[in-house]
Amino acid sequence: MRAPDFWTRAPSHPLARLLAPAGYVYGAVTARRMDRPGTFGPCPVLCVGNFTLGGAGKTPSALALARILRDELGRHPAFLSRGYGGRLAGPVVVDPTLHGAAEIGDEPLLLAQSAVTVVSRDRLAGSSLCAELGADTVVMDDGLQNPHLRKDLALAVVDAGAGIGNGLPFPAGPLRVPLARQWPHVGGLIVIGDGQAGDPVAQEAVTRGLPVHRARLVPEGPERWKDRRVVAFAGIGRPQKFFDTLTDLGARIVGARGFPDHHPYRADDLDALRRLADREGASLVTTEKDAVRLPAGVKVAVLRVTLAFDDPAALRRQLADRLTGRDRSP
Repeated sequence: MRAPDFWTRAPSHPLARLLAPAGYVYGAVTARRMDRPGTFGPCPVLCVGNFTLGGAGKTPSALALARILRDELGRHPAFLSRGYGGRLAGPVVVDPTLHGAAEIGDEPLLLAQSAVTVVSRDRLAGSSLCAELGADTVVMDDGLQNPHLRKDLALAVVDAGAGIGNGLPFPAGPLRVPLARQWPHVGGLIVIGDGQAGDPVAQEAVTRGLPVHRARLVPEGPERWKDRRVVAFAGIGRPQKFFDTLTDLGARIVGARGFPDHHPYRADDLDALRRLADREGASLVTTEKDAVRLPAGVKVAVLRVTLAFDDPAALRRQLADRLTGRDRSP
């Protein structure tokens, strides 16, 4: 879905006020569901979620956390995803040579490039399959509001430039659950990028005694984009963030097209983009997440990014404290 503009405005906006009663009901129902006691899986679970609908950087965060678990703490992580946008309920082990985004969603295809990845709408069953495949830690991409699988540590990802929008629950705003009801389920924040919108959330976390891990997305091969004429397109939570990154790298954006998050690209979408690029003498460029949703054989340039933490030692200590050295039977 594409986030409506009024979600980023004051909560007194007429549409927000009109939808506030529905948001109150939605938020209350989801909060009660979120409070249900979960069931422990066979190995520790690190949940990487967010407070709001839409993208905040969960998948790059999950990839970065798995690298720390594997390379610095000697763990054997596996990813667990619901497979949003895919038709397979699972549990199923992701195989990029067999599965496409239509079957298992786009995020799992990215995660599977780094570690064993399981798609399962039943998170508990998915965690059991992860353990059967040799994992001693489950990194769950999304699922903060899902109570079925109990989390040993949940980190909420916040985009510093977007924060939590107008602070209202869906459909009046982007929150999945009123923020006050989500804090008890969170063990810390990951705040990505620059911007003031995320500062109030980070300050509240500090007030509550929760660690705040600052991070930034680092593009790979930044020199390839300087003075390059590009037509950029993206179907992610905040396409403008992708466009701004290209501009910061020195790319000359002669066309930009934003699509809804998880947009399934059709032939007419790509034909229109190619015509624009040809007319402008430019290259097509998109994100990694968009690239895995393109039809087979479609070739475009891809801007790849990795997440770098400002204080990785502090994050490593929290992960070690909460996820390692614990012996628990399933």
